[in-house]
Amino acid sequence: MNLFADIRALVVAELGAMMAEGALPEGLDLANVTVEPPRDAAHGDMATNAAMVLAKPAAANPREIATALAERLVRDGRIERAEVAGPGFINLALASDVWGGIVKAVLADRVSYGRSSMGEGRRVNVEFVSANPTGPMHVGHTRGAVFGDALASLLAYAGYEVTREYYINDGGAQVDVLARSVYLRYLEAHGHDVAFEDGTYPGDYLVPVGEALKARVGDRFIDKGEQFWLEEVRNFATDAMMELIRQDLAALGVQMDVFFSEKSLYGTGKIEAAIDDLRGKGLIYEGTLAPPKGKLPEDWEAREQTLFRSTDYGDDEDRPVMKADGAWAYFAPDIAYHYDKVTRGFDELIDVFGADHGGYVKRMKAAVAALSGQTVPLDVKLIQLVKLFKDGQEFKMSKRAGTFVTLRDVVEEVGADVTRFVMLTRKNDAPLDFDFAKALEQSKDNPVFYVQYAHARVRSVMRKAEAAGWKLDNVTLLDQDLDGLHEAELAVARKLAEWPRLVEIAAKGHEPHRIAFYLYDLAQAFHALWNRGNDLPELRFYREGEESASLPKIALAKAVSVVISAGLGILGVTPAEEMR
Repeated sequence: MNLFADIRALVVAELGAMMAEGALPEGLDLANVTVEPPRDAAHGDMATNAAMVLAKPAAANPREIATALAERLVRDGRIERAEVAGPGFINLALASDVWGGIVKAVLADRVSYGRSSMGEGRRVNVEFVSANPTGPMHVGHTRGAVFGDALASLLAYAGYEVTREYYINDGGAQVDVLARSVYLRYLEAHGHDVAFEDGTYPGDYLVPVGEALKARVGDRFIDKGEQFWLEEVRNFATDAMMELIRQDLAALGVQMDVFFSEKSLYGTGKIEAAIDDLRGKGLIYEGTLAPPKGKLPEDWEAREQTLFRSTDYGDDEDRPVMKADGAWAYFAPDIAYHYDKVTRGFDELIDVFGADHGGYVKRMKAAVAALSGQTVPLDVKLIQLVKLFKDGQEFKMSKRAGTFVTLRDVVEEVGADVTRFVMLTRKNDAPLDFDFAKALEQSKDNPVFYVQYAHARVRSVMRKAEAAGWKLDNVTLLDQDLDGLHEAELAVARKLAEWPRLVEIAAKGHEPHRIAFYLYDLAQAFHALWNRGNDLPELRFYREGEESASLPKIALAKAVSVVISAGLGILGVTPAEEMR
């Protein structure tokens, strides 16, 4: 059940009837007609912009359209009042029994309440994390991992078929640096004194990798030049780092469906196939680029390169795919990788990048548009930086990693559930401050605690009722009379009604943070009702010895727990049964 969609359908049906009767011109586009919560709850339960968006194409006064439409809407039993406001908005107040129906819909549908068929089974590839396989995941990767995983869950909840994918950047120079760093740890394991030069990775996390390499090859690589060991050590080290990354992801509760190796694109014809596809479309040519911004023409040596006409698809300039010496530019394997995604039959692609990839967005969108004939949209989500605070001070160091705070540092400090929720308390493109003390604080100011506390309170009520021998099965709760809800109870029911609409809005915008925000608002309405029970005993969820009076309240509370559990499930957070 989606109450907002149902009332919108009513509005659209009445507008259709008005067109059929000649009160409005036929053929009006109703796509932009909305039914939403009003900005001010005092104005009613819902508001529609129908008259406003149709006034111009209908060449009519919006208030006249609104007045005629309002008169028709109140004929429906769900609409108690329809009032025209301002230049032509219609504020709607719904009948009281509608809200009891919402509670019963949540209890009847349980796990399916709020789920949507909006995605219609469309196949979506969500590529996220994709950290270089050169060390453990750091806190920046943590935010991207949580965002990508929650977005994938949200899209699945909204009816899409989702693939979670990790792109292993194992084809560049950084894996050679990793191999040299592991070789130094290998020498160290043999008792040699070593020095880590600038550019190598000095973190302690490579100590066990060097020891494992020693156990595998013995002293075979001692005093040997790179040409004898580089490739084997590179493969060994990359596999070890990917195992470490898989363990990091598991600690956070993230499971990938696909790990795609950049190295698999080289020497297999895949890069060549992608570039040939673009060449066949007239999008590859030999040319020179203008000097970069800030470079004077006399300081710039123009060299002929193989270029992709990315400006044909909205980029700021064409992009090189092959260097003057015949080597592939770094953009070429990325084109090939996305060509592979397109040929795998995905209907939509989503890339989750770090904030430092902002300049890469237009070229990647251009490449996908060209490769797919503009049939496969690519949405790139940039993840802004995370600042960690501990004891009021910015927290930067990790001994194990050497220069940064790892994902494991954060999860071991506050737990996976808290980490995940906090990472979603800001929109992905906004900076995030992660304060360890506040993340564990038991107060309203801590959204993780506040939402979990609401769920735990419901469970505590149900445990009391069960201990008293009351029947709390769904048949019993659905049989309760939920008409005549108190205003504080109505606030909770209204918030429950927003859940299906919120899911679709969040899924359309690829914005999982909206789920966290909604859960906080629902918890706030629930806690407000709970606190009102301190002054008004008739609002308490459990009243000892008063089963018939308590069961309708418990039905409302259980509906809250159903929706909170569903929302936390999308975020990858386990609902709390009790707070300690």
